[in-house]
Amino acid sequence: MNKGDDFDDQMIVAEVVSGQKNLFRLLVNRHEKTVYAMGLSFFHNAEDASDFTQEVFLKLFRALAHFEGRSRFSTWLYKIAYNTAVNSVTRRKEYQSLAEEKDGPPARAEERAAPERAVLRDMVKEAVREAVRELPERYRVCVDLFFFYGRSYLEIEAITGYPVNTIKSHVFRAKKLLREKLKQLIEGGVE
Repeated sequence: MNKGDDFDDQMIVAEVVSGQKNLFRLLVNRHEKTVYAMGLSFFHNAEDASDFTQEVFLKLFRALAHFEGRSRFSTWLYKIAYNTAVNSVTRRKEYQSLAEEKDGPPARAEERAAPERAVLRDMVKEAVREAVRELPERYRVCVDLFFFYGRSYLEIEAITGYPVNTIKSHVFRAKKLLREKLKQLIEGGVE
């Protein structure tokens, strides 16, 4: 998302708060896929992710008048989503990284033409999934927000409440652990 999109979001928020409630749908349309993806990371299935998405947007609608514009709208929304998910996961004790999702983007034409490439790509993806699964949860959350959602360290701080230096440390340590794990897998040291 670029700064123009965030400015548009802020304008839509102002309009919704001033009484044009029907414009809220524009915010939902813009952010629904990302919130749903976060729900899949936490809840592992489409039904729970859909329920989570509805819950997040309901909370967002109720809290919209409190958005002050001190952060990007998307950061504020993802903080609401993250807190909602963490509260639910705390009750369930589960979290799954986006890297763990089995269904990636559809294969490109050149990958379909070269099945050995697709097999190799799938093997690499599975190795990354396995390595990410073994990371401590606090590392996985930071890695997901940084690499898969493209959030900055400051945005991750606003979303998770972790200090920036802790986030940097978590991402650094996660990358180191992933590098070591993948090296072991490549060398055949771990089955």
